[in-house]
Amino acid sequence: MVKSDISLDTIRKSFVCIMKGGGIMRNVLSVLLISLLISGLVGCAKKVARVDPTETIDLSGRWNDTDSRLVSEEMTGDCLNHPWIALYTTEHGATPVVIVGGIRNKSHEHIATGTFIKDIERAFINSGKVQVVAGASERLEVRAEREEQQEWASEETMKRLREETGADYMMIGSIDSIVDQEGKQKVVYYQVNLELIDLETNVKVWIGQKKIKKLIERASARW
Repeated sequence: MVKSDISLDTIRKSFVCIMKGGGIMRNVLSVLLISLLISGLVGCAKKVARVDPTETIDLSGRWNDTDSRLVSEEMTGDCLNHPWIALYTTEHGATPVVIVGGIRNKSHEHIATGTFIKDIERAFINSGKVQVVAGASERLEVRAEREEQQEWASEETMKRLREETGADYMMIGSIDSIVDQEGKQKVVYYQVNLELIDLETNVKVWIGQKKIKKLIERASARW
């Protein structure tokens, strides 16, 4: 949005000059003042357009929704195409259960890791190859509801305690970044590291890494 540089003081001074000027001068200044006011008002106008959520839009060059979606889909796809699923299914005769743990933001900027975690969970569930159980904060809310049911729900609809499905594997990871800047150019490098760990043995059954590099150029050298 373009901001107007026209202040109330400027308008007041211009009005005084117009009133002091002669007939022709007054008319000329009036036209100029009106033009400035109109351009200032037009410059302050805001335009909002709805776009497809999957459309890639890069405004600042920072980590955004497109990065979160594409990285989660690519990395979970790679994870699901490794031998650990077949090995587990062969040994246990069941679908493995995964929980997505913490994804630490170790980058130089604010990143909504909660959105990234949800993107990972959705990709896992949509694959149909694994089951996903609720995370730590979600479990507290669900358990509170289950406790309430013990007292207030009918016996036919009440859900039993201590019947939760335990996860077989936990995914954890981090998002790191490196910034290189000189003059009007900036290069931002992101590295996403994810690991899938067997909760019983602590064995890492999969390690994935995704790198993103962005070149950002500005008209001025100020950032």
